[in-house]
Formats: sequence, structure tokens, C-alpha cells
Amino acid sequence: MNKKIVLGLFLFAKMIAFSQKPCEIETNVTDTLGTYKSTKQFIIFERSFAGNSNNIFFALSNNNGVIGVETQQLISSFDFVKAYCLDANSRIYLQLNNGKIVTLLFSGNDTCGTLIRNDKNQNTRIISGSFVFSKDNYEDLKISPVTFMRIKYSGETLDYPFKTELISELDKKTYQPENYFINYLKCIEN
Repeated sequence: MNKKIVLGLFLFAKMIAFSQKPCEIETNVTDTLGTYKSTKQFIIFERSFAGNSNNIFFALSNNNGVIGVETQQLISSFDFVKAYCLDANSRIYLQLNNGKIVTLLFSGNDTCGTLIRNDKNQNTRIISGSFVFSKDNYEDLKISPVTFMRIKYSGETLDYPFKTELISELDKKTYQPENYFINYLKCIEN
């Protein structure tokens, strides 16, 4: 009887250990200006069709206690790639599975990204931006999956559905965009 209890506790502990995602910190700096910590980039959205692709990456950051998301969007095409600009009015809206919406505010300088040619001779626009949460509006992200993201650019608004599981064409790894915040917010909170 005791062996069964010990075995059950052992299996339960293993299940908990494997279900938690490890924190992968990219930057962790403390100096006279304060502290800055950020996670590695994570693929949140990926679409590829007829030679065109759109990839969105997130990295969580903590800049002197201000929690935010560093975004990078790569849009590639053999045709001209339209500019999507970010300005002071830009926002990211995250719709959660529990029906709530969390808003992130753009906190960087106005940008329309950089246009380059990639190794496949495609036009690629790289749009990077910093978005921050208000003081405590991210608490629901710790417990409820994100089902949908809306980005308000300076000229238009685009929607991006989140997948439960995503096998990336870029690096062939498996990602879980819906649970990104549940798994990784804890990594940068302290």
C-alpha cells in the first residue's frame, strides 16, 4: 500500500515537472540605469502561402518593473511588401479564452520597418516594436489562453488568430501560442 502511494506521488511530481515550461532568458542586465530582463523570441503567428509569408515573434521584457512585449514581424514576398507602420496610437489587443481583452500600448518611436532582400531574393519587411501593459492589466494572461490578436497599425487594423499548437516552417519546432503568456510571464515578473 505504501509503495503505491510513493509511486503515485513520484509520478505526480514528474508530471508537474514536465508540464512547466523552462524560462529561456535572452538578456538579464543590472547597471546604474536599473534592470532589464527579456526572454528569447517565440513564434506567435506564422502564415505561408504562394511564396508569401508573415511571421510574428514575441519576447517578454521587464524594464525597471514595466512589463512589456518586444515584437518583430517579418513579411516576405516576391512582390512589393506593403508598409505597416507603428506610431503612438498603435495597440495590440489580445482576446482571451475567458472573453476578456488585454490591451498593450506602443511605447517606441514611430516606424514603418526596414525593407531588405532575403536569401531567396524576396522582399522582406522587418517591423519591430515595443508594447507595454498598463500596471496590472496582464493578470488574466496568467490563467487564460489567448485566442486572437488584433494589431492596430497607424493606417489600418489587422487580425491574427492564435493556434493551440504551431509547427513552425522556419525552425521546425513546435510552439503553443495560445499559452505563451501562461507559460512565460512568470519568467520576467521578478
